[in-house]
Amino acid sequence: MTDFFPVMIAGFAAAVGFTPITRRLAFHFGVLDQPSARKVHQRPTPLLGGLAIYGALVLALVFFSPPFYLVEFGAILAGTTWLVLVGFVDDRQGMSPMIKMGGQIVAAAVLIAAGIHVRIFDSDILNVALTLFWIVGITNALNFQDNMDGLAAGITAIASLFFFVMAVREELSLVSSLAAALAGASVGFLLYNFNPATTFMGDMGSMVLGFLLAVLAIKLDFRVPAERQVITWMVPVVVLGLPIFDTTLVVFTRLREHRSPMQGGKDHTSHRLVSLGLSQRAAVLTLYAVSIALGLAAVALSTASIEGGVRIGAGIGLVTIAAFLFLERTYIRSKRAP
Repeated sequence: MTDFFPVMIAGFAAAVGFTPITRRLAFHFGVLDQPSARKVHQRPTPLLGGLAIYGALVLALVFFSPPFYLVEFGAILAGTTWLVLVGFVDDRQGMSPMIKMGGQIVAAAVLIAAGIHVRIFDSDILNVALTLFWIVGITNALNFQDNMDGLAAGITAIASLFFFVMAVREELSLVSSLAAALAGASVGFLLYNFNPATTFMGDMGSMVLGFLLAVLAIKLDFRVPAERQVITWMVPVVVLGLPIFDTTLVVFTRLREHRSPMQGGKDHTSHRLVSLGLSQRAAVLTLYAVSIALGLAAVALSTASIEGGVRIGAGIGLVTIAAFLFLERTYIRSKRAP
């Protein structure tokens, strides 16, 4: 494990150093997130923090990581760089959701061409289709989490730390390095992004975080008998359970209200917690606690027997359904209130 601490420390230090630079660049070039009715911030805020995260990741992985398979690393770096460019254009001048999703599909295709894809089915077509769905889905799920100060960066830091712990245990060098760099860079950026934030990551940051978390999930490989794989396949889903839950909740609500799922709004889990009386900071810390609980459950799942895994999965499922119904019901009541 100690082999990967330099990667994590480098990612953290680089993000701490790069973020003030990108903040000044954002003011200089006018790349600012303006306040609006569907946003929680009250003043124009720099929107180039994602560039600091990207730079910190590249520096940590290139100069401080142990050797790993270069073809896969090259594909991951190429897909990440491509999403930084797509995100920059979106942050700078806007982009339609469908074009942005097309850019995400291109990044996913680069991974698939390098052999990074799920291997659940006997059919390559089904595996590729599921890989595209997973990468685009998680990329957008993290993009959705960038709705309150510190939320997306904090969730990413927590999830990547749990991926890191399990990857080290399974002796997965590439996953361990990538998770360490991602955790370090996210925490370094979080120093500036936690409430009250002085800079935002923008789409170039949130899409990169989601893309890399999706990659970590695919590459986290447990050497277990075939009959236990149905349990270990649940592990990355549980680690990323909060963004998956929030995206499902928001899409359900917007479709029920006959709105586009890609239309922004104050209907995320974080917003609903605030409507229940929590401050923005308390809402974010609550969701951090949920992410930690899910990470601990995922670690337990990774070593559980089939019976134990079913019990853990059933418990998570029941809590998820209860939370979904509660948050949706309170949201409906808040909309009806005078």
